[in-house]
Amino acid sequence: MHDIRAIRETPDAFDAALARRGLAPVSPQILALDEARRTRIHAAESAQADQNRASKEAGAAKGRGDEAEFERLRTLVSAKKEEMAAMQAEAKALDTQLTDLLMALPNLPFDDVPDGTDESGNVELRRWGTPASFDFTPKEHYDITGVQPGMDFETAAKLSGARFVVLSGSIARLHRALAQFMLDTHIEENGLQETWTPVLVRPEMMLGTGQLPKFGEDSYETTNGWWLVPTAEVTLTNIVHGETVDAATLPRRYVAHTQCFRSEAGSAGRDTAGMLRQHQFEKVEMVSITHPDESRAELDRMTACAQSILERLGLPYRTIVLCTGDMGFGARRTHDIEVWLPGQNTYREISSVSVCGDFQARRMNARFKPQGGGKPEFLHTLNGSGLAVGRCLIAVLENGQQADGTVRIPDALHPYLRGKTILKADGSLG
Repeated sequence: MHDIRAIRETPDAFDAALARRGLAPVSPQILALDEARRTRIHAAESAQADQNRASKEAGAAKGRGDEAEFERLRTLVSAKKEEMAAMQAEAKALDTQLTDLLMALPNLPFDDVPDGTDESGNVELRRWGTPASFDFTPKEHYDITGVQPGMDFETAAKLSGARFVVLSGSIARLHRALAQFMLDTHIEENGLQETWTPVLVRPEMMLGTGQLPKFGEDSYETTNGWWLVPTAEVTLTNIVHGETVDAATLPRRYVAHTQCFRSEAGSAGRDTAGMLRQHQFEKVEMVSITHPDESRAELDRMTACAQSILERLGLPYRTIVLCTGDMGFGARRTHDIEVWLPGQNTYREISSVSVCGDFQARRMNARFKPQGGGKPEFLHTLNGSGLAVGRCLIAVLENGQQADGTVRIPDALHPYLRGKTILKADGSLG
């Protein structure tokens, strides 16, 4: 959602920012709707003032026995009431059109976001770790001998269809250990507050974080109008939906481990093998609610939090800043973290950390009271994966694989597996 006052003041700058995202100028349409709406509002207010004045004069005419003047004024009161109602209805319709238009427009990129039309315009910020050299051809996760007993796609297809998996035994345990390790690290070392939230939400919550109305096909709606969350960003961010909080309580830093659900609309044929792209998956999600002056620095802090998980696991990664053409709908700047997958011989996204400015807060009407007084202001919001649990499992399995079909387990996970250090070729832990 965008600030209509800012568009009125600097329409050219608004269009220029949208042009960086590949969109045509839209400020003339916005300002025309805005002017028409304001004209109707002013007309309704004038009609109401005329109605009030005529009503008062009618009372006076009635009191002095001037029936002709009373009838004339009563007719005028009725006409002004109808005029006011018509203008209010037109203003409401125009306001709906304006809101729908603004809701469909993406956030404006920060000036330091690189320009580009697609992922080829992304810029690498840093790399950590060196991909291991194997004396054999590394396999993808689902082909590793020790993994196969615990990763069942056929049964999942029988139960639910394509892009689901059944994890069992050691693989299920390793998956759970990863989520627990991520939570503990974020809570104990990174200062985030553990939070448990629903995975079913009302549509206004999806609207607040930007999944609706434009991207409804990417998610699942239930028959009673609830939505399954595509990420805990929806619930964690909407904690402040409709709230005005004290500035002294900022920043608020949340983390939650949840099931996530995505229809993967538009991704037909992409990453269909293995569990890289699933309809149901788990994520440990980070959300920060901040003062506007602190949000840009918070993006770097959250990026470091996500990176620290991979570093503790010894997984090589690179961090990139997305260009204007590859950035998500609600973001002003996004850092993607890509982990090295030797089975694919490439880096793949495992976390996306974004600062949204006041874009989501305006949709949610979420504000804060400045310290020292003053008019409430809109909050700033950020979100990021810390990390995608399934993709992290893939990275652990592929980077730790050995020629005999076993998998070395990162040291950081040993305490969560009661000292087990290896996934054996038969699928057990040892």
